[in-house]
Amino acid sequence: MGPKALWLLILEDQPDNMGNQQEEALSNWVLTSSPIAVSVYDTNMNCVRQNVAMRKLSGLPDKARLGQGLTAAFREVQASEWGAQARKVLKSGKSIEGTIRGYTAADPDRDHIFRVTASPLRAPNGDVVGVCTTALDVSEEYRTRHRLALLNTASTHIGSTLDVKRTGEELTEVVVPELADFVGVDLLEALLSGEEPVHGPITSFTVLRRVAHASVRAGIPEGAVRMGDVDRYSANSPQARCLATGKSELHRVVDTDIRKWMEEDPIRGLLLEEGGLHSWMIVPVIARGTALGVVIFIRGQRAEPFENEDLALAEELISRAAVCLDNARRFTRERTTSLTLQHSLLPQRIPRRSAVETAYRYLPAVPQPGVGGDWFDVIPLSGARVALVVGDVVGHGIHASATMGRLRTAVQTLADVDLAPDELLTQLDDLVIRLTADSEADTSAAEPGDVGATCLYAVYDPVNGSCCLASAGHLAPALISADGEVTFVDLHAGPPLGLGGLPFEAANITLPEGSVLALYTDGLIESRERSMDDGLDELQSCLKPQAESLDTLCDQVVEAMLPVRPTDDVALLLARVRRLNSSQVAVWDVPTDPEAVAGMRSEAMRQLSLWGIEVAGFVTELVVSELVTNAIRYGGTPIELRLIRDETLICEVADGNSTAPHMRRARDFDEGGRGLMLVAQLTQRWGTRQTTNGKVIWCEQVIPPS
Repeated sequence: MGPKALWLLILEDQPDNMGNQQEEALSNWVLTSSPIAVSVYDTNMNCVRQNVAMRKLSGLPDKARLGQGLTAAFREVQASEWGAQARKVLKSGKSIEGTIRGYTAADPDRDHIFRVTASPLRAPNGDVVGVCTTALDVSEEYRTRHRLALLNTASTHIGSTLDVKRTGEELTEVVVPELADFVGVDLLEALLSGEEPVHGPITSFTVLRRVAHASVRAGIPEGAVRMGDVDRYSANSPQARCLATGKSELHRVVDTDIRKWMEEDPIRGLLLEEGGLHSWMIVPVIARGTALGVVIFIRGQRAEPFENEDLALAEELISRAAVCLDNARRFTRERTTSLTLQHSLLPQRIPRRSAVETAYRYLPAVPQPGVGGDWFDVIPLSGARVALVVGDVVGHGIHASATMGRLRTAVQTLADVDLAPDELLTQLDDLVIRLTADSEADTSAAEPGDVGATCLYAVYDPVNGSCCLASAGHLAPALISADGEVTFVDLHAGPPLGLGGLPFEAANITLPEGSVLALYTDGLIESRERSMDDGLDELQSCLKPQAESLDTLCDQVVEAMLPVRPTDDVALLLARVRRLNSSQVAVWDVPTDPEAVAGMRSEAMRQLSLWGIEVAGFVTELVVSELVTNAIRYGGTPIELRLIRDETLICEVADGNSTAPHMRRARDFDEGGRGLMLVAQLTQRWGTRQTTNGKVIWCEQVIPPS
């Protein structure tokens, strides 16, 4: 059967009443005017006819196509696969359709997407005598769908975290290989630190840092700088122009601007030559009118260069990513500010105390929740005692950090008054209620509302080993005995701070020498995957192994309890208690007779001699004389004098009268009023504290060298 006869078979399905004139008109339309490219192949799959649309689509004249196979019109692996499938039509007699991607002689530098069909041609007896194929260029439709799909992916994938570097990485994951063979994200240093960049375009030379890059090639050979390194661009570079003008640029490697830049940058020039890079897009990252950096798109392995449509797509992607990057920068700035504020409010170091050996860990939460209001403290008290504090403010961010600082300062101030733990929490509760009232009354406050917090306050006395604790809604501490047994202190957890009207109860326990008290916040034991009860059980197991030091034990607990970054702030304070030796404490009962003052001075001097610190005798003699005299005159019975030799020399006089003295400046002719003034001038610290039976007046002096 000749080619003409084979071609006429295409028209065999027309109605019987169609005349020759209509047949010829239809045949001419298919051959010359049909927008769908049509080709006819014989049983050997050699082309015998093509219409004008196919001639334009393939870019091949009849003499180059007739007698050739199906893949002569397309050059790509998918075209070969399509040719093999079309051959099956001869055997199966069933039509097939599909989509292929390939290049044609009409447009050899750009791949196209074709929707193709292959149908059998049958003779009057039903035998398959050839194949008719059609091809329709749907490249623009495909690219439009691809761009929309890429933008949709970017909207859900980019900006999943408030981390600048991770946002840059998410951008590269979306772009490679869908749009470019290589992409590099270079941002300002200020963006990484959270600082406010200079508003507007960047006209002066600015150092950019590579925060992310990706490539279709292993090892990313196109990267002129390593991840995290500084990337420097000359004034003639496209990157510098983009930052200065705020406009994107599209270049071929043969462009004069690119060649000139490569001459100034031999490293990139070598990469360009070896990598076969041929097409560039440089897009500035601009958010809210501020330039944040540039993104470089490069093609090398893909033959088709970037077009204006690709540049428009890249600009849309970068505009969305820029907002996410700026949001991440703003969060970084707020988090850095919160961390700086919080670290300035937390103890920078805990001074060594003879009463306790301490170790601590503080871990801020992952970036998303923001910095919280957890805090801890170790406060020296009179009489060689020490206060251990841990607390947790509800919420996150600068507001929580500021509230934490106010509460920590309040606790230190109240601790100086030497209040009992339950009384201190009562005063702190009143403060939180006032803070809440002020917050609600301030209409300009960024975060008005309740100020909630929990707190645990414990006072340890190394003279007798007693420890008095009170809790305001906080978790009870764990106690590790010297033999390794771990229990939780039986402590009534009062209401959280800020509720008001409810009492706090104190518990008194005795801590054996060498036992460890563990104070912590709920972030250590509670998480989404673990309930509080399970967390307490796990903490109890983690504290059982005896470590060589408290620092090692802290690390073991944190590593076991927090395998990943915590979602809430974590504070852990470990304190190993010590007892003062009985030889370091001297106690005398004082008679109410004023003549007993001389005897008390003599006893004090004799004790200093036993301790070998007679050099402190002059000040101690005066202090003992003044305090004992005041107690006999104005105090109540019983009266007791106590000297404690610790890191300082402590003198305490206790009496049964709860009225606290106050220091005043005596006038020239006053007979009294100079006692406490003298004590304050001669010692480093002095004060009073209330007891259940009265009060104690105390003072401390540094022991001078012998």
